[in-house]
Amino acid sequence: MASSADMGPKEVSLALVAGEVSGDMLAARLMAGLRPQLPGVRFHGIGGPRMIEQGMVSDVPLDTLTVRNLLEIIPRYRELKGIQNRLRDRLLAERPAAFIGADYPGFNLGLEEQLRAKGIPTVHFVGPQIWAWRGGRIKKIQRAVSHMLVIFPFEEKIYQDAGVPVTYIGHPLAETIPLAPDTVAARAALGLAPDARVVTIMPGSRMSELKHLTVPFIGAARLLAQRDPALRFVVPMAGEKQRALFTELLAQEGLGDVPLTLVDQDSHRAIAAADTVLAASGTATLEVALFKKPMVVAYKVKRLEWEIMRHMGYQPWIGLPNILAREFLVPELLQHAVTPAALADAVWAQLNDTALRDRLAARFLDMHHSLLRNSAQESAEAVLRVIGART
Repeated sequence: MASSADMGPKEVSLALVAGEVSGDMLAARLMAGLRPQLPGVRFHGIGGPRMIEQGMVSDVPLDTLTVRNLLEIIPRYRELKGIQNRLRDRLLAERPAAFIGADYPGFNLGLEEQLRAKGIPTVHFVGPQIWAWRGGRIKKIQRAVSHMLVIFPFEEKIYQDAGVPVTYIGHPLAETIPLAPDTVAARAALGLAPDARVVTIMPGSRMSELKHLTVPFIGAARLLAQRDPALRFVVPMAGEKQRALFTELLAQEGLGDVPLTLVDQDSHRAIAAADTVLAASGTATLEVALFKKPMVVAYKVKRLEWEIMRHMGYQPWIGLPNILAREFLVPELLQHAVTPAALADAVWAQLNDTALRDRLAARFLDMHHSLLRNSAQESAEAVLRVIGART
């Protein structure tokens, strides 16, 4: 491994790969933390718009790697493998100071294993969810990863026990979401009365999530509106394609009469404005917890994918707040249980239980503090140690 004395700032080359929007955001923060320490650094590999803003030279568009679900991988395997092989050959020829895989473990761990075997240090950011499913992957991680960066505190011990060098860097969302969100300001910005009762509905940003969750979610909103016509419903949209599919599904199912406020690419304001949130399982549930809001979590996929997933899981929770708390803080409705009536009942119970909302807010504040670190600095320092620019 090169020492800091061996590498001048203009000589440092770092390769990175992100395959999804979440990885693009994580990697961009890491790059922002590295640049002041390595002013001459060159970033290359595969990344999205946020990484490109940090000076990334991307070989192919990030969307080329994005796979929506398990069943999409099979028909695209040869294409993705070809991209991986071409990038591997280029990196073996160029010999970057390190390779950094930003999430996307199915692609990145395989690439990291090949690069590390040839002497190129590898960093994986963030730890795959081996605590949720596919725990056998730890053996591949031991071969593939020189240093693991994790964003949840309980993950650190998992990798320490497996002999994988690890750094807990905190969760980047804990830095971007305020400890005390301003609900009144968020409502004012959305044209909502400060004393309104607001339900924010988040059926997901992926097209597959929207296909499965839009109808039961908005069906639940219709039932809730019948119970209380003064309720306001806010639905953040991740992009134009998502909005088009969402409105198409409402029209097909005769749900166009449900009073909704659609918000384009401003999910944080939509969450901040809420009394409670109906959310698809995923990162959105952690965002809701960091905004100290109660929520109902739902998960629904194709039947075959559900059968695969439910036999591979290791724990009873799917929502990140419940996983972090190690208990059912908020209700989870899965697959066949995702019905308008069940969702409406769960949301209604939260809307009308002030003591419950207060207890959840206190638990979520503790959770926020546990996740709060300077993730850009922590991750950058770990990478600098890996490449020998820190002792």
